[in-house]
Amino acid sequence: MAYCSELPSLSPPLERVIRTTVLGNTMVLEENFTMVAEFLLLGFSSLGEIQLPLFVVFLFLYLVILSGNVTIVSVIRLDQSLHTPMYFFLGILSTSETFYTFVILPKMLINLLSVARTISFTCCAIQMFFFLGFAITNCLLLGVMGYDRYAAICRPLHYPILMNWQMCGKLASACGIGGFLASLTVVNLVFSLPFCSANKVNHYFCDISPVIRLACTNTDVNEFVIFICGVLVLVVPFFFICVSYLCILRTILKIPSVEGRRKAFSTCASHLTVVIVHYGCASFIYLRPSANYVSNKDRLVTVTYTIVTPLLNPMVYSLRNKDVQLALRKMLGKKGSLLYD
Repeated sequence: MAYCSELPSLSPPLERVIRTTVLGNTMVLEENFTMVAEFLLLGFSSLGEIQLPLFVVFLFLYLVILSGNVTIVSVIRLDQSLHTPMYFFLGILSTSETFYTFVILPKMLINLLSVARTISFTCCAIQMFFFLGFAITNCLLLGVMGYDRYAAICRPLHYPILMNWQMCGKLASACGIGGFLASLTVVNLVFSLPFCSANKVNHYFCDISPVIRLACTNTDVNEFVIFICGVLVLVVPFFFICVSYLCILRTILKIPSVEGRRKAFSTCASHLTVVIVHYGCASFIYLRPSANYVSNKDRLVTVTYTIVTPLLNPMVYSLRNKDVQLALRKMLGKKGSLLYD
């Protein structure tokens, strides 16, 4: 997925052939176009010498994301006390974000050091499919995690029934299936268009707006359907999260003790932070026409939700959690005792 690239093609991306045919007494000029076989990812090429420092920074952040998410998944899997719905969904989110970053960041890092920044037409479609699939899955998972917090705080007596393991499995599966079905729909809408002229993608990966702008036909219908898909996967879960937290806030305010209110809200604060950053940046990029695409500003915002948001999950959402910290200390303590034995 992330390493799907080839050497630059020696032939130009567009070959225009004019053929003359005679129909009766009429001469017809037909134009045949050779479709684009590969795209050129411009990425951060305009930054010149700054690309090397960017490579170092992004590589460091990528390693932090990987190590953090692997740590979280390992701790949740090995510690029995974390086998609860809340941490089950957190583990699924960490796994999804690991693959989500793997689809984009290795290719971006290679391009920062490479002169040949090409990606084939097929690999571009595959990259977009997996990127959107995991990104939408994350959006839906954040919505489910909001419902989990609502059930735990607002309906504690019914919580074991509402969030039993069978229900958790169904919700996680629905997020994954829904995410990749939506991704398949969007990718089909983008790559069913003819690409027969420019092949320079003004981005560091194959995202919707910079790719669809290269199509050599009217894209209004495709963009409208993609916009509707964006509303369904961004606005609907976010609205659901807002309603859940309004109910949570109302319940927390009824708790008599200050310590009880603080403890109840602390379980939601990290989730809210991730939700605001993830949905805010994603909405800015995807809930608008591609005609409003601004390359430099959009790349900066995209860095936020492709690097900063995955970084928030292990650094803020999990490693600052007292239960996870305790489980991590226990796991490290066991490993340390084994080394000295």
